[in-house]
Amino acid sequence: MMPLVALIFFSVSGGAYGIESLFSTSGPGMGILLIVVTPLIYSIPHSLVCAELGTALPVEGGYYHWVKKGLGKFWGFQQGMLQWICSFVDMALYPVLFTSYLTSLVASVAPGNHVLFTLGHLQFDLNWFVCLAVIVVFTLVNLLGAGWVGDSSVVFALICLTPMVLLSGIGIYHLISHGTNPVGSFTASHTQSTWNAFGAGLFIVMWNYSGWDSVSNVAGEMENPRKHLPKALALAVVLIMVGYLLPTLGSLAVGAKGPNGWENWEAGSFSDIAKQLAGPWLQWTVTIGGMFAAVAMFSALLASNTRLPFVLAQDGYFPSWVAKETKRYRMPIVSIIGSSVIYAMFCLSSFGNLVIFDVFLTNIGILLEVAALIALRIREPELDRPYRIPGGWWSISAIVALLLGVCGWAAWQQYDESGTQAVRYCLYVVGFSVLVYFPLEAWRKWKAKADPLLDLSPGSVGYERWLREAINHGPAGHADVAPVQEAPATA
Repeated sequence: MMPLVALIFFSVSGGAYGIESLFSTSGPGMGILLIVVTPLIYSIPHSLVCAELGTALPVEGGYYHWVKKGLGKFWGFQQGMLQWICSFVDMALYPVLFTSYLTSLVASVAPGNHVLFTLGHLQFDLNWFVCLAVIVVFTLVNLLGAGWVGDSSVVFALICLTPMVLLSGIGIYHLISHGTNPVGSFTASHTQSTWNAFGAGLFIVMWNYSGWDSVSNVAGEMENPRKHLPKALALAVVLIMVGYLLPTLGSLAVGAKGPNGWENWEAGSFSDIAKQLAGPWLQWTVTIGGMFAAVAMFSALLASNTRLPFVLAQDGYFPSWVAKETKRYRMPIVSIIGSSVIYAMFCLSSFGNLVIFDVFLTNIGILLEVAALIALRIREPELDRPYRIPGGWWSISAIVALLLGVCGWAAWQQYDESGTQAVRYCLYVVGFSVLVYFPLEAWRKWKAKADPLLDLSPGSVGYERWLREAINHGPAGHADVAPVQEAPATA
């Protein structure tokens, strides 16, 4: 249970590190409100969807197979391809965040940005090679298996949460002793209205609350996911919300003005806030915690995202060698190493545009999962669901309304404010994914003609056999869930 909670924690959050810009964008009162409200309208509805589908189909590739079984091959392919492309920009954020914390530690020793060489418009500086080192180390950890990733995540959680506990305690003590109102200003002075402040901040906090489905991609390597996944998701929701709320509340003790005031907060500001509140020792502690949080998030999400090209190759859309596994640990070696190379190249991009692009594609995936949930409830009411969302269709209707409303409104707000370029890039990616599906589907059908058992289309003999084996045993050979009853043979 603990490694699973830690894996979800780092797939979604990693702690309050990186959420600082929420307050300079929207203001302290609105920031606190968003931290509390967003789980109710975004995280909990999505985690409920993940709990039901994750226990009904606890297989490698998780949400790809949810959408494929619920909506068909075309939409399953879109889910897998779009979320894998989304990971290009998402995964680049964490090595960059690691280097930004490291740079703040060694700035006095090695100031400046050291460009080693250029290639066209790309500059390969010392920071990029630090990112590369992070990627190499945690690629090797992932090749040892999801078990190693989960166990290491527990250790990383203790390391990165301890500084935030100290910062929270010291900051809240300052608030009480000085009689400071942390939310004296509800919104930032530059915001045009309360709604604008809410919309701008919502997009930031959505990114910090997204990723509840990520752990489903390694469900085939869990011990009894049908029992543990719903509980782990519930614990993680509470842990992540508290992990955002307390450190930011304590940090507001520095006030609005000055170099460390909330009006000037940006990613990495917690280190300087810690120095102002308690001195250099806490600054170093928080900075080191941020470094561990960044690499732990990269490690956890690498385990999830690299299963997507692996299952697409299993289904015949990618060459079969992409699904090659290591002999000892049965890890998708080509998928892990190939994805890591792509992530290293995307570390050369900028942070701000990456977040906007990431949230748009992530929300498309969430809405496809909700559609798959509804389709499976209608078409396969007898599907074994160890966890079922309580409240029937009333609850599902509320989930649809909340997620559709939040995703749609946030997208419109960001497009209207500053996200035009990111929206255009997303449309290009969606268009590419749609167009490339048809030749790849034709290629897959051609290969399946030679052997019907290679056809893993929903409802086919090969797919139903694969699904039974995957749920009963998983790729690691676990026989830890109730066996699925084999359907009667059909002509």
